[in-house]
Amino acid sequence: MKEKKLGFWEAFSIGVGGMVGGGIFAVLGLTIDLAKGAAPFAFLIAGLIALITAYSYAKLSVKFPSEGGSIEYIVQAYGNNLFSSIANNLLLMSYVIMLSLYASAFGSYGSALITGDEIPWIHKTLSVFVILIFILINLLGAYLSGKAEDILVYTKIGILLLFIIIGFYAAKHFERLSPEYWESFIKTLTGGLIIFVAYEGFELIANAAKDVENPEKTCQKLFIQV
Repeated sequence: MKEKKLGFWEAFSIGVGGMVGGGIFAVLGLTIDLAKGAAPFAFLIAGLIALITAYSYAKLSVKFPSEGGSIEYIVQAYGNNLFSSIANNLLLMSYVIMLSLYASAFGSYGSALITGDEIPWIHKTLSVFVILIFILINLLGAYLSGKAEDILVYTKIGILLLFIIIGFYAAKHFERLSPEYWESFIKTLTGGLIIFVAYEGFELIANAAKDVENPEKTCQKLFIQV
């Protein structure tokens, strides 16, 4: 039986899911602390860097469609050598660390939600549970993973929109966005670079390029959208 390919919206959800994840919430406060009132410009800087990077990924994912994603592009540029091997291992280690961080956070929040306190065994059980659930989803194939990502992404976006609406009406002191509250350009730039770390989740689309329907058209459209 031929496995179904990912459509535009499934691949789009993978990219958005990588960007609207734990990273953006973790670095938001640090960026605001650095840039103060210039925080919107820090987001603009991050967006411009992400736009340039996404354009490169769009071209590379069409030229070299592979589950290897970023590593495949390094191999194509520098060959299959020690440098590529080190870069590959570093990337894999970063993924493991991020997954561990998110699973631990899920367990901590879940324990607090269920019991109102941090219970170590509940924390650990929920952390292992969420990892096993997503392992199962991935084993079911790229198509079903994309569908699951659709549900998760639309749920997260809905929650964020709700927070935005509530925050807009509840917020005070908009005058703190005025120039006298701005930090130096270096601090604003640093804040933008930190935000970019969260934005770069769109690179996950490159790993799915091989499983996307009509990859040339879809991937180029995807990276422009996200």
